[in-house]
Amino acid sequence: MLGSAQILLEYRGERVVVSGDYKRRPDPTCELFEPLACDVFITEATFGLPVFRHPDTGSEIAKLLDALAQSPERCALIGAYALGKAQRVIAELRVAGYDAPIYLHGALEKMCALYEEAGVALGDLRPAAGVAREDLRGQIIMAPPSALNDRWSRRLPDPVTAMASGWMRVRQRARQRNVELPLIISDHADWDELTQTISEIAPRETWITHGREDALKHWCETRQMKARALALVGREDEDET
Repeated sequence: MLGSAQILLEYRGERVVVSGDYKRRPDPTCELFEPLACDVFITEATFGLPVFRHPDTGSEIAKLLDALAQSPERCALIGAYALGKAQRVIAELRVAGYDAPIYLHGALEKMCALYEEAGVALGDLRPAAGVAREDLRGQIIMAPPSALNDRWSRRLPDPVTAMASGWMRVRQRARQRNVELPLIISDHADWDELTQTISEIAPRETWITHGREDALKHWCETRQMKARALALVGREDEDET
């Protein structure tokens, strides 16, 4: 997302790259991830299982627009993390040709304004607060995931409840949040992107953290690539990624 970075440590010819969270597919709100040659690559593994293969982002956006077109008497309420994810979904909607106003929960307004100050065009954004219920029919409303099922959302006109997250691949997570329309849009690399990145960089050793280390470690070892798990105390899965 905008502002994220890798860390390159170099000492006496030894190069260590700490990747942070990353994805490999295009995002209209930020630059692409850049693989860096290194001896030790520290990678996340949030979606480090073969079951996690994210669909094309454009197809998920099309799914959302189709649902809205089929039920114009309803609105679409999209839960998206306030930093990065909400702005990405808005920008992807604009890329898909959606140029109508998008209404925002108050918790998203400042971060969207910050993105626009940084030069990321998000189009016509309006506060959802104070807009009459009838005027929101057929519209898209963005909110933090915590607002999907609270009192704030009850005034909306029969919303199609959606959520943008890589975890929407897991049906149980969607059901737990009462999500009618799961949108599998993630800012973390999926299984294919993780393995692609390690193959491209070809480090002497891969350290795996923040997720499912065992499967990715096994994948490395079956290809004669040295790897180990790097456990971080206190890190948990992030539901909104």
